[in-house]
Amino acid sequence: MANTSSAKKAMRAAERRRVFNARRKKTMKDAVKDMSKLVSAKNAKDATAMLPKVYKAIDKAAKEGTIKKNTAARMKSRAAKALRAISA
Repeated sequence: MANTSSAKKAMRAAERRRVFNARRKKTMKDAVKDMSKLVSAKNAKDATAMLPKVYKAIDKAAKEGTIKKNTAARMKSRAAKALRAISA
């Protein structure tokens, strides 16, 4: 348990960050899963419409530091690749 007042404040801040990061990560993962389901169903029209939402969720998570920049780029690349595979 934290003894000093600064350590107590750091714990409060860490908890707040944890909640924000978990929320961003869940939003991002849900968007990626929804896109993945559409790709699995070979629903190119809806998957194409979903792609900007996926990009937005991934970019927000990366901007805030929830995920790393390269991880975001890799996820976006894989989403686009999956979409190209069913569109072709």
